[in-house]
Amino acid sequence: MVYRMKRIAVISAILEEPEIIQKEFNDVISSFQGIVKGRMGIPFEEERMAIISLTVIGDLNQINSLTGKLGNIPHITVKTAISKREI
Repeated sequence: MVYRMKRIAVISAILEEPEIIQKEFNDVISSFQGIVKGRMGIPFEEERMAIISLTVIGDLNQINSLTGKLGNIPHITVKTAISKREI
């Protein structure tokens, strides 16, 4: 078994038209529930947008996979900040 060092990361997502893509977004997050440690969302109903921040702990492959899957959903912009320190 290969042990991979983990890192803490924050994934920020801007959802445009969240009423259309919210289910797909939540399904992706659910498939990574083992690394998601926190979630904060702010709806902007008048603008038809939502901002969601995820705090995750995982190896780089896991973090990048989650970020990539979220970024492939239409109407979502995703950015990730990953800690330099391994835990």
